[in-house]
Amino acid sequence: MRYQIPMSVYSKDGKLIAQFGEKKRSPLSFDEVPKQVINAFLAAEDDRFFDHPGVDYQGLLRAAVVYAATGEKRQGGSTITMQVARNFFLSTEKTFFRKINEILLAIKIESLLPKQQILELYLNKIYFGHHAYGVAAAAQVYYGKSVGELTLAELATVAGVPKAPSTFNPVTNPDRAQVRRDYVLKRMLKLGMISDEQCDKALAEPMKAGLFTAQTELQAPYIAEMVRNEVYEQYGEDAYLNGYKVYTTVDSRLQLAAENALRETLHEYDERHGFRGVKRHVELKKQSTEKAWQEALGDVIPMGDTVGALVLETRDREADLYLADKSRARLDWDAVRWAGARSVKAVLKPGDVIRLRKNDQGRWVLTQVPEVEGALISLDPSNGAIVSAMGGFDFQQSNFNRATQSQRQPGSGFKPILYSAALEAGYTPASVINDAPFVYYDPSIPGGVWRPQNYSGRFYGPTRLRMALAHSRNMVSIRLLREIGLPRALEMARRFGFLESELPHSLTLALGSGTASPLRMAGAFAVFANGGSRVEPYLIDHILTQDGATLFRATPLVACNECDQSAAGGTGESRVAPRVLTPQVHYMINSMLQDVVRMGTATRALQLGRSDIAGKTGTTNEVRDAWFNGYSPALVAVAWMGFDSYKPLGDGETGGHAALPMWIAYMKEALKGVPETSFAVPEGLTSGRINEDRGGASEEESDEEGAFEIFPEGQAPGGASSLQADPSSGENAPLERGDDEAPAPVIEQPAEPKSAPKGSSTAIESLF
Repeated sequence: MRYQIPMSVYSKDGKLIAQFGEKKRSPLSFDEVPKQVINAFLAAEDDRFFDHPGVDYQGLLRAAVVYAATGEKRQGGSTITMQVARNFFLSTEKTFFRKINEILLAIKIESLLPKQQILELYLNKIYFGHHAYGVAAAAQVYYGKSVGELTLAELATVAGVPKAPSTFNPVTNPDRAQVRRDYVLKRMLKLGMISDEQCDKALAEPMKAGLFTAQTELQAPYIAEMVRNEVYEQYGEDAYLNGYKVYTTVDSRLQLAAENALRETLHEYDERHGFRGVKRHVELKKQSTEKAWQEALGDVIPMGDTVGALVLETRDREADLYLADKSRARLDWDAVRWAGARSVKAVLKPGDVIRLRKNDQGRWVLTQVPEVEGALISLDPSNGAIVSAMGGFDFQQSNFNRATQSQRQPGSGFKPILYSAALEAGYTPASVINDAPFVYYDPSIPGGVWRPQNYSGRFYGPTRLRMALAHSRNMVSIRLLREIGLPRALEMARRFGFLESELPHSLTLALGSGTASPLRMAGAFAVFANGGSRVEPYLIDHILTQDGATLFRATPLVACNECDQSAAGGTGESRVAPRVLTPQVHYMINSMLQDVVRMGTATRALQLGRSDIAGKTGTTNEVRDAWFNGYSPALVAVAWMGFDSYKPLGDGETGGHAALPMWIAYMKEALKGVPETSFAVPEGLTSGRINEDRGGASEEESDEEGAFEIFPEGQAPGGASSLQADPSSGENAPLERGDDEAPAPVIEQPAEPKSAPKGSSTAIESLF
């Protein structure tokens, strides 16, 4: 016999995240059940349990007499053993045929099992209402306690429920439940199980049952739903019935850090864009009692980190509030200042229903539920284990998981994949591409012309690839893609884990006009974080059955820079992740991504005070999406912000301004105690001094404009033109020079004017 037990989901460090399954159950052995609990059930259901052979013939006779007198087939005469037979093997239909089967099965069970085991099955199987099966679940559901913590009155209440769970339910029908409780207590007294004093004390105890769920230790509903969906896909309905214990890869500390970082960043954005005003007002003169205040706040449910409050009184510099939990609070001017008025009274009035949240100092401040949304997901780059994930501000508000389910344009976050393809093709960080206006004629585009721009609207002339990536120069990326060719870039993207359906087959690919979820971007940037290997993100580490046996254990691909790549993939517990980038290409692109932080669009991240962080900002056309994809060798994290409606975020709300603070706040906590690490310089690379403007060799070693750059062996500067070699043709390409402020336009023609490139219709939605 096996119990139907819900699935439990845990963090990596063993904290309960959620339970899924209609039947809540926590089985106990007979020895774990307190004696007084057993006595209560025997008094309520079957005081002759240890004396009869499974069938109480006296009880059956009484039931037969009642039927003969009334003609009603009432429940009666059932022993605990008969109830076990019915609950495990039969329906609840009240027929003579079922009753006969019940009696025969009860006799059979008594012949096979000892009394203690039968009683154990009963106490763990019987239904108590509110999806609670078993006495342990009932104690938790109705009192939030373990069985051993129940008072005599409480355990008598629980023991009285199984006779009629809807009628004697202590939550939905407390009066009838009290009558049943008192009956059980008096039966216990009559049977000598308790004293007169114990009985009187328990009878005087007020009914105080409520509804309590299992004590969730980590609030992570987006994680829980990801797990539920994955386990259900694998095991079907058994996932909810067999008591599986699912242990995830999630670190509870990092999950809390992700939640705090996302919510705080969304609030900061929301407050930058102004107070949207009070949504509801009540007349305090008509609702002057605390009961009325409670009713006014009754439908203001907690959302994210916000709670409802009622303004009772306002002054110039402060306001007195009443909260839904019946506590009081006072807001000072600093807590309201962001709303933009000159005094508290100008923002709030008595009777206003508002929302509050606690700031970093633990003080209440005025707030509102952000309209903007966000996502943050973080991986262990060595094996792809998801250590934290937030799919939005509040799961109750929206269970759409933006971290895994959304498909947004990644913008310039895609450029490192393009640059990796260029480095593999023979370009170097010192290669120079002209950042000049670009015009692309394409009849499939409205107006027939695509004129992309840099975010700043300016053009900077010949630019080294290192500087172009650090400052996210769009014109350089477009020309670079044209030079290396779409097939090479698309192949590199596929190696990074992007799907063909997510990628446009046009030059807009250079600006990230495909689509990707934050999870996809995290998997891609794990390649840069782990030394150049592609790992597969995963969430479930292992699954145990209710008996403790291992049902499933993850066997992730593991990045191993020193391993034999001929063994990549493989089977068993240790599988080598396939290498995407050579050690040389990886070292160069990692160095360039570090410069995005050191001197490019993500310099705000320098406040972390670490030298081993790197990444890439991303901002889409009309600022509809803001990204930061970043990492240290120990951890990769992707932060995204945007509106579900694709409404623009507003002027200046770039990846470096809107999303990067979320990443910084998360990494500040996540990297605590994690030592800085760096990648060793692989064989086959060298360095040389270059002229920072021209990209060619520095004329003098002491040249103040000179800087050291990384090169593959044999490509160190021997002349300016050597860095401009076209890898596909082997010929030198001339530098395009012009005025840095307003260079002359460069007119480009489609490679195949008779048929527009696949995906070119997305050009207008290209990303900057």
